[in-house]
Amino acid sequence: MRVGVMSDSHGNTMAVDQAIEKAGEVDCWLHAGDLVEDAEYLGMVTDKPVINVAGNCDWPGSGADDEVIAELGGHKILLTHGHIYGVKRSTLALRQAAVNQGADIAVYGHTHVAEIDEGPDCLVLNPGSVSHPRDGKPQSFMVLNINGDQVKVEHIHI
Repeated sequence: MRVGVMSDSHGNTMAVDQAIEKAGEVDCWLHAGDLVEDAEYLGMVTDKPVINVAGNCDWPGSGADDEVIAELGGHKILLTHGHIYGVKRSTLALRQAAVNQGADIAVYGHTHVAEIDEGPDCLVLNPGSVSHPRDGKPQSFMVLNINGDQVKVEHIHI
């Protein structure tokens, strides 16, 4: 199973389109917030399911939850924007929340900085920002290649 993962598109649908093109064939997309409208756009321009959450820039009442547990390819994935877990300081609270909910993968955004943290209890991922990275690197997203217990992460720049 191939899962596209993006975050922090902030209205840049051109970047969303570029990510779709560069990702190749995926089975579904995860959008980790900022903006819900961009996740809706993603769902309109691709025929794949889109699972998304609200970010700190989404108005209350956006219709999206702050976090979702997605079961994909035999894995439980905690998807959140991350602001409610203080991820700009540390991902420890996010990791603990994922483990407490039985997830073995946690996906977040908010920092606009890509991260792949293969901890012993949970894989923690931030795809970076598909539109406005804050680490001096190009815009990015990720693709998870799930094959049974193995999860290979592709970090892709656009």
